[in-house]
Amino acid sequence: MPISSAKLLRWALRVIASVSGLGLLMGLPGCGQVGYYAQSINGHFTMLHEAQPVADLLADSSIDPRLRARLVEAEQIRSYAVTALGEPDNGSYRSYADIKRPFVVYNVFAAPTLSLKLHESCLLVVGCVEYRGYYSRDSAEAYAAELHRDGWETFVAGIPAYSTLGYFDDPLLNTFIYLPRAEVARMIFHELAHQILFVRGDTAFNESFAVTVETVGVRRWLAAHPDAAIEYERYDAHRRQFRKLVDGYRQRLELLYGSSEPDAEKAAKKDVLFISMRADYEALKASWGGYKGFDLWFATDLNNAKIGSFATYNQWVPAFMALLAQENDDLPKFYAAVKAMSKRPETERNASLAALDRTPAASAARTLMDTPMQAVR
Repeated sequence: MPISSAKLLRWALRVIASVSGLGLLMGLPGCGQVGYYAQSINGHFTMLHEAQPVADLLADSSIDPRLRARLVEAEQIRSYAVTALGEPDNGSYRSYADIKRPFVVYNVFAAPTLSLKLHESCLLVVGCVEYRGYYSRDSAEAYAAELHRDGWETFVAGIPAYSTLGYFDDPLLNTFIYLPRAEVARMIFHELAHQILFVRGDTAFNESFAVTVETVGVRRWLAAHPDAAIEYERYDAHRRQFRKLVDGYRQRLELLYGSSEPDAEKAAKKDVLFISMRADYEALKASWGGYKGFDLWFATDLNNAKIGSFATYNQWVPAFMALLAQENDDLPKFYAAVKAMSKRPETERNASLAALDRTPAASAARTLMDTPMQAVR
């Protein structure tokens, strides 16, 4: 059916306004502004054009049996998100698109040479976020090179899924549909959490909330699907160990950058820390029996943008876990409490989260995050 120009305009404005990291960058010169607008609109609508309803695909006897099985499982996961986790019941993740590439978007992170504070891009509606996203890896690399020439350390991260915050019906994608079942569940739970709550300009708050929901959701889903726990445990164990390694070095770098040492000494010690981090990763990998899932992350330069991007997603997770514990693990009450917190000024939100982060419940949450999924029932 032809799309009216008015409807197309509304859709275009929604893309600009809603896609995390993909909105129109304010303050760019005219041609750059138009170029970024164009790639955002074209990339998102191309993906939507490829999407087909899951029900239609399952009715097609010719589809690949492996894809059929995954779509059936994804439908069950999607229903679980609504009935057990109280997440939105809408058209998101009820269609599927094969976009013929390994990642849907590529996020560019940047940080100074002696700080983990990420460079911010200020976008329409979503506010200032600590990354900038592209549908094309070449475009992302070009922007990263531009920032690098200006003295920033950069990292381009492939992203398998993102949320349009409920403005569109986000599809299932080939970029994650064939991952372990619990990993598919994790991504769906995470992206739907962004539809529950999104605070303009506060990346750490938004991502930590979504990570909290995904973590609780996956643990509960695995308890109801013990057959999936065995396949997921090894996959998740490696990630937890990797996360612990990176977070340990993040803390050491923050102490170094916050010290009174001369910049030259900081730079030299930073290099030593990164050498040590690589050695620790090799030792960790040796215990994994050949698993090399994080080799690509270490294949390019270690830098502050890489470490900083990691912290963005996990900063307030223990604090949110503590808040959930205060609400007796009742997710709807937890959502209401987080929404109430989100209406307060950022300084007050951060103060409340910092206080929660010092509680025994937050300490227990940190321990839980290092506990194998299979071990929790």
